[in-house]
Order: sequence, then C-alpha cells, then structure tokens
Amino acid sequence: MDNNVYQVYEDEIQALEEEIKLLTEKYEDIQQESTFFSEEEILKSIKSFQRETQGGSKGHESPSDLKAQLESLETDLSFLMKLTGFQFTSHSKKTVEKTRDRTVQKHRLAGNCHSLAFQLEFQLLEVQSKEKVSSVISDLNIVMESGEDSGMSKFLSSVEERGNLATFFRSLSTYAEWLEHRRRTFLHFKAKYPEVVALPEGLQGDHIILRNPKVSGFELMIVWKIHLDEEGTTTPVLDLLTKVPEQVLEQKMTRVESVPARFRSMVLLLGIEAALENLVKVLE
Repeated sequence: MDNNVYQVYEDEIQALEEEIKLLTEKYEDIQQESTFFSEEEILKSIKSFQRETQGGSKGHESPSDLKAQLESLETDLSFLMKLTGFQFTSHSKKTVEKTRDRTVQKHRLAGNCHSLAFQLEFQLLEVQSKEKVSSVISDLNIVMESGEDSGMSKFLSSVEERGNLATFFRSLSTYAEWLEHRRRTFLHFKAKYPEVVALPEGLQGDHIILRNPKVSGFELMIVWKIHLDEEGTTTPVLDLLTKVPEQVLEQKMTRVESVPARFRSMVLLLGIEAALENLVKVLE
C-alpha cells in the first residue's frame, strides 16, 4: 500500500481521535488518577450511551443524530481494524500536568496486530496556542517479542529514539500482514497436498518441506524469511535448500545444484504461490 493511502487513513484516525476527545471531555474528571478501558468496556459504554440518548428531551441535540454519529464511529473503527489488523485490548491514561495552554499525559496501550502482541508506554505533551494545538511524544517504550527477525529490535530502538508512533503502526501493520500471508499460504498447501507438504515448526514457522512420496530421502526445503529493517521496510526473502540421496546426487549433480536458482527465478516471474505450486506438482 503506497504512502498516499496510508496518509489518508492516518488523517482519518486523527479526525476520529479529535471527535472522541471532544465527546469524552464532557464526562472525564481531569484530576482522576487513571482510567482503564478494554474493548468490551468500550462497546458496553457505547451501547449504554445509545440507550440513554433514546429518551433525550427537547433542547438537546437530537438522539437520532447522536446515535448516527456513534454508529458511524463504530463503523469507521471496525473498518480500520480490519484494514490494518490492529486490535487494542487496553488503554490507561494519567494526567501529570495541566495548565491553561499545556497538558502532559502518560499513556499505556496494549493490543495486537494479527499474531503480534505489543505494549506501548509514552508521554504526550499538548501545547495550545492561538492558532493550533501541537503534540510531542517522548519517553516512548515498546515491548514486544522480536521473533525470527533480528531487525525487529533495531527497528523498535529507532522508533523509540525518534518517538515516531505513526511509523511504528504503519510498519508493524505491513510486517504482520506478511507474516499472516505466509501462515495462510503454508496452511493452504498443507491442506491441499498433505502427502507432499510438511511443516516441522507448524504454521508459525519460517519454512516448509516438500517430500516426494515415491523417492525416499528426497526433500526440498523452502525457507521464507520476512525481514524488517531499521527504517520499517518489510522484505520477504525466499530460498530453496535440497536434500537428495547420495546416489542421485552423484548422477545428477549439475541439475540438482541449479534448482535453488531456478526457484528464485520462478518466484520473481510467477509469484510465491505459483512458484510453490509448480514445485509441488513436480513432486506429486
């Protein structure tokens, strides 16, 4: 997905945040030490508020208008969650300083993006001027497993240093989407070709083994790494390793040695799924 599309959704998220802020400020006690929300509690609060607005009196905003606004927010939130894979499970906020033109809050946020769980802690400074409100994030700390990719820890350190939450969410969404795509691809081939396909490390592993049921000892291992660099760019890297019986290797050394290079060419020309499909059909 290109940066222009991501910018549209980031603008939409910011607009939603501003509207939610206006609604919640009507009920929030600024001096309260902290407030915790879960997805279930948010949904309950929305439904409760919807019921209350149905009996609104004259002189107030139309209950039907408020209900429409809430339903629109729910729809937008659901769409963004499906699009990005993000689901937030808890959030806490503590106001540590507040003046007429300056607010400092500490936030804790937990959730997951597809199969990746994360926790965030950061401090948000908002400064109100005559023209606009400026926001600065500091003391950002991200907790999540680095997993198979050593580049993940470097990426997280870079994001924490710059305090760039937008880069974190955008890059994590793409990275987690590739992990999910690999999982679905492995599942598809295992279900379609159970006699040929083996998953030694399960669906979350980074490789798949293809075996010829008619030739004992002959295996092809496709290794599918997903790399995240320090700047947040995700790159899938595929390679093929062969395991061939010695007697076959002696007779067809040249042909066997050329298989990995041919597989990489197939991936570039046909795509990952089509390249795997061709390999499986050769072994059936």
